[in-house]
Amino acid sequence: MAAGNNPAFNNPAFQEQGAGRAYPTSGQPGFGAQTQYASTQAAATDAAVNAQLEGAYAAPSAGAIETGRMTVEDTVIKTIGLFAILLATAAVGWIWSMATVDPAVPTSMPSMAPWLIGALGGFVLAMVVIFTSRKKIRPALIWAYAAFEGLFVGAISAFFEFIWEGIVLQASLATLAVVGVTLALFASGKVRASKKATKVFMVAMIGYLVFSLVNVIMMMFGAFSGPDSGGPFGLYSQPVFGIPLGLIIGILVVIMAAYSLVLDFDSIQQGVRNGAPRQYAWLGAFGIMVTVVWLYVEILRILAILRGSN
Repeated sequence: MAAGNNPAFNNPAFQEQGAGRAYPTSGQPGFGAQTQYASTQAAATDAAVNAQLEGAYAAPSAGAIETGRMTVEDTVIKTIGLFAILLATAAVGWIWSMATVDPAVPTSMPSMAPWLIGALGGFVLAMVVIFTSRKKIRPALIWAYAAFEGLFVGAISAFFEFIWEGIVLQASLATLAVVGVTLALFASGKVRASKKATKVFMVAMIGYLVFSLVNVIMMMFGAFSGPDSGGPFGLYSQPVFGIPLGLIIGILVVIMAAYSLVLDFDSIQQGVRNGAPRQYAWLGAFGIMVTVVWLYVEILRILAILRGSN
């Protein structure tokens, strides 16, 4: 199936391909011609070919470096590397944000500068990576994206931790749990993406984006600035049958993010089956990071709404 949710996977490398597939699986360009030529050789040449085959079977399996093709293992390694960059710059964002807090001033709050810089820089780089990936994969841009995204994650985490102590550890553990369970279910074959479920997901995603945009606009114009506004998250803080709307939507969004991960894993597998060049593993790792950061921020907000309503 074609990649549907994460823009990072809207690339022919991650989509089903027929007989005219974009990436040949053979690592040797003239393999067919070589086979025809070999068939005309004498028995001595056949023996040499058999010896080469025996040596190939005895040798270790070729990896991404040897084949020049995308593999799941190489994608995992690159994903870990990007998250290492994210964690390093997240520490910078945390320290930078908290450096402005003065314990002697009751109204002192963590700085939002690294938060805004990270969010803006990450968004711009994500757009550049997505729209240029059909022509060329640029790992340096993906590294830079991870760095800016880490700055954003560290700063927003520091802000939430300053208000609700312990919330970052809770959100981190919950995110790891969702990612781990989703990956385990996908690897076991118990959860798979389907065209029908993906269509439902896309409709829900569009609805969620519209809702979020409306909420931001209403907050910008002070729709929830009164004493009876109900909370700091706008529409998310409004009660529905005594339950904050953000909790109801948040649970649905976490399910959507988990399904988005399933689509990401499925797209990576499709890329491997297509024999996509090795560099596309960077795009796969980038897509996973986009989804996991989204999941973490959503869980952070859910916990904040829960803590704020107590």
